[in-house]
Parts: sequence; C-alpha cells; structure tokens
Amino acid sequence: MLLEALDGDETVVYRAAAASAQVQVEPVGRWFEAYIRRRNRNVSSSFQELEEEEESSEESADEEFQLEEYSMLRKLDPKDWKNQDHYAVLGLPHLRYKATQKQIKAAHKSIVLKHHPDKRKAAGEQIVEGDNDYFTCITKAVEILSDPVKRRAFDSVDPTFDNSVPSKSEGKENFFEGFAPVFERNARWSSKKHVPKLGTAESSFEEVDNFYSFWYNFDSWREFSYLDEEEKEKAECRDERRWIEKQNRASRAQRKKEEMNRIRTLVDTAYGCDPRIKKFKEEEKSRKESEKKAKAEAKKREQEEKERARRAELEAARLAKEKEEEEAKQAAQQAKKEKEIQKKAIKKERQKLRTMCKNWNYFADNEADSVKMMEEVEKLCDRLELTSLQSLNEELASGSKEENKAAVEKQVQEVNAQLQKEREAEIQARQAARSSEQASGGAGGGKGWNEEDLQLLIKAVNLFPAGTNARWEVIADYMNTHSTSGMKRTAKDVINKAKNLQRLDPVQKDEINRKAFEKFKKEHTSVPPSIDNAVPSERFDASGSDGNAAPWTTEEQKLLEQALKTYPVNTPERWEKIAAAVRGRSKKDCMKRYKELVEMVKAKKAAQEQVAAKNKK
Repeated sequence: MLLEALDGDETVVYRAAAASAQVQVEPVGRWFEAYIRRRNRNVSSSFQELEEEEESSEESADEEFQLEEYSMLRKLDPKDWKNQDHYAVLGLPHLRYKATQKQIKAAHKSIVLKHHPDKRKAAGEQIVEGDNDYFTCITKAVEILSDPVKRRAFDSVDPTFDNSVPSKSEGKENFFEGFAPVFERNARWSSKKHVPKLGTAESSFEEVDNFYSFWYNFDSWREFSYLDEEEKEKAECRDERRWIEKQNRASRAQRKKEEMNRIRTLVDTAYGCDPRIKKFKEEEKSRKESEKKAKAEAKKREQEEKERARRAELEAARLAKEKEEEEAKQAAQQAKKEKEIQKKAIKKERQKLRTMCKNWNYFADNEADSVKMMEEVEKLCDRLELTSLQSLNEELASGSKEENKAAVEKQVQEVNAQLQKEREAEIQARQAARSSEQASGGAGGGKGWNEEDLQLLIKAVNLFPAGTNARWEVIADYMNTHSTSGMKRTAKDVINKAKNLQRLDPVQKDEINRKAFEKFKKEHTSVPPSIDNAVPSERFDASGSDGNAAPWTTEEQKLLEQALKTYPVNTPERWEKIAAAVRGRSKKDCMKRYKELVEMVKAKKAAQEQVAAKNKK
C-alpha cells in the first residue's frame, strides 16, 4: 500500500512492484478466538467488526445513563423479593433487558451509597435488624441481574412485557400498525439474531415468505424457571429434591408449550390478516389460471392441428381413392367397350360362318350329314377366337365348295384334337389325385354307398347349393329321409363322399348319371301315355323313346332357364320355342327337365322347413 503524498509532493514509482500473492495465514491468540466465533456464528469478519462497534457504542452509552429512583423501594418486603421488579429496584426500569453489566454495577454502586444500612444509621435513621430490611431486596436484585442464567430466567417472565396478541378484527383494520410492534417486542425471545421485519405493503414475495418462514420456525430462548414454586435447595433429602425437580420441569414444559402456542397464534393471525398474502394468493391464482388456460389452449391447438392433419390425410386418401376408382371405372368401361366390340365382332363372325355354311347346305348331301356338320360348326363358333373366325370366314368367302368344306373340316379336326387333349389331361389329373388319395388311405366315407345313394347325394348337392344355411346338415337329413338303404348319414360322411365324387373323372360321373336315368326311366314306364284334348305345349309327354337321355350340361341348364324367362306361360307354342332355344334338346327333354326342377325346388323347401323345425326344438 502506497503512503499518502503530502501537500505539494507527488508519488513516483521507480521500479516495477512484485506480483501480489495469496498467503494462507493461521490465526492465533485473540484473533483465533475471533475466528472461532465467526465460524460458529457463520458471519464474516466485517460483520463482527460492526458488532464490536455496536458494543463499543453501548459501552460509551453506559457512561451517559441516568438512574430513576424507585418510589416504592423502602416499602418492599424482603420475603417477597421474587415478585419484585429487580430493574426498578436498581433504578433501571427504562433500560431493563438492554442494560449492560457495567450499567448494572454502576447502578448498584450508586444505590448502595445511598441506601446502605450503615449510611442510613449514620444519618440517624432507624434500621431493621437482620434480613428484614429493604436493603435485602437490593442485594437480591443485583445478585439475580449479575448472574446471566438468573437474569435470563427473570427476563423471561418480565412483568412489564405485553404478551397480548391482536385480534383478527384489529389486524384487518390496520394491519401494519397493529402487528409490527407486536413482532418487534416478541423478537427479543429469538435465539437467532437479525430477526426479519414485518415490512410494508410494497415488500416483495421473497421478503414476506422469509418473514413468515422465520416466525413459523421460531426458536425461543424464553424459559420459566423463575416461576418455580419450590426451590430444590430447600429440600431436606434427595428424594424430595428429585420430586421438586420433576414438578418444576413439568410446570416449565407446560408454560413453554403455552408460550409457543401464543407465538403460533400470533403468526397465524398475522398471516390470515396480511393483505400481501391475499394479494400474492390472488396473483398465484391468476397465474395458475393463466397457465391452465395456456395449457388448455395449447392442447386445443394441438388437437386442432392433429384433427386438421387427420382431415387432410383423409381428404388426400379420399381423393386418391376417388382417382383410383375413376381410373378403374374408366379402365373397366374401356375394357367393357372393347369386350362388347369384340363380342359383337365374334357374334358377327359366328353368324357369318353359320350363314355361309348354311348357304352351302353345311357341305352335305343328306340331312344326317348336314345335322352333324351343323353341330361341328356350332362347336367351331364356341371354340374359335375372333382372329381364327375372321381368317376362316375370309377363306370361305373366296373359295369353292370343296375348298371351303376342306377348310372347315380341317378346322374341325384341330378343335376336336384340342378338346381331346384337354379331356385326356383332365382325366390324368383326376386319376393322379385319386391315386394319391388312395395311397394316403383316405377312403372318405365310401363304405355303404350304393348307386341310389350316390344319385341321391348328387341330387341333394344340386338341390341345396352353396350358401344354404347348415348346408351339409340339410343334405344329410334329406338323404336320411329319402334313402331306401336304411343307413344314417352324418354331415361329415356326406362331405367326404362329395369330395370323392368331385375327384372322379367325367366317364365315371357319366356312368353314374346314366344308371340313375335308366332307373328313373324304368320306374316311370308304367305311366299310361294318355293325353287328353288340352293344349299340347303345356303337357308332359311321358311316352316315346325319341328323347335325349344324356345329362344336362351347365350351358344347357342356363339356356333352359333363360328360355323359361323369355317365354312365359301365356306364350303360344311355348315349349316349341323353348326347345328351339336349347340346342340339342327336344320339346320332351325340356318339359321333363322342367318337371324335375319343380320337384327339386319342392323337396328343397321341405328339407329346409324340416331342419328349421329341428333347430327350434
């Protein structure tokens, strides 16, 4: 540190100073004691210097204090010294607990010089002998106030201290003026120094929170040993002394509890009346409401964003789907148009082929060959594609009869060869499937099935198509009802046998159908061929053997159903027109098939009603 320059002089640095270094110094002596006090109290050295300055100022003030004469001093009863005001006896009622030891000693010295029995006796005053003189009260006062423990006990029950607590009504009317002095006078009981102030209406939340936190955790040094009713020193034995100590501890604890309840009541009342707390609560409430509102708005915005994104996604998906559907619709329409065009072209080419063959009388000299060639031409119409039909028609349009006949016969041979290959491949596939099944041991319920049961199964399968409710149970019940073999079939047996029949080749199926038809024909030969004068087209002619006994194919069945719809009952010559619509079938065949269909429908309805009745039971 540089010395201060004198007037007219100046400070000059002649060379560079060394760099400052931090040195660890260990305090000793009175500095060590000061260090320990600071560490225990967790204060800084500057703070301790301030305290020392305050103590020095108090010591300087000790020299300036004045004593106040106690008017009731001479009337005090030495036996009732415990109820006297010791500070008033020594003339320090205005200082009380703030009085220092120097002040107490000075006051005692001054009052002794005035009231000592020897002084009063020399002045001619009559003195009471023994401890009955009021001077004993002065001795007791200085004895208690000079001892820190006894003085603290007396200060705890200071008779001049106001223990009252403001009411809520008083606090609400004038809070700060009503509670500030109460907290200030109760702060003397705090074990901790620097008690926070109540503050003002403009105090911050941290200041108010610190104030109430301190008082809710208030640590009071106040104790009530001075009010002990019994003194253990007067006990005659150890047991009595213990009993006195026990009684004193109980009374002290009770008074301490009451004191803490009083402090708590004071703090609770102040907290409830404090306008700053109400303001802070309202601000906190508004803050929470604003936060809650902000969260709700944020959540709402988030939901709206999600909903908007979801709607946009749905809209995009809808547009994409509509676009796909529109493209698919256009493609379907285009395919349909192309198919219609191709269909019309095929139909036109087929009609052209039929017309040219018909013009050439089907390249035959007699009716039988003509009918046969007609069937072959129809087969060509069904099997050939559009390009093949066009090329064939072009060839027929430019050639002679013999050339055309050769071209048609060549095309017929190719189609028949193709059909034969397809038939052989199908037969081989079915035989291979049947062989593999037989090798795996799957008989499929083939035991006990005669030709009548097989035909009845085929009839029931056709009678109850796929989609019928409890189809295989209905078929099994139908067979058990109409079968003459007497064997009861379950749905599982019927399913296994139906699967086996599906694996049979067409030759075996045709054989089964042929045998069934022969049986049917044999059973119906006894029907008399009597025909009355009714309309012939509406009669079923049972006689005659010129009908076609071959089973009906799927295509023929479709043609018959369409013809029945096209020509209703009131159509003249209905069955002739129906027979003309179904190629390869006579009027008798169509009428017989119609009769069978009617019977099948009736049997189907009866079986369904019977199954429904069983399910109800």
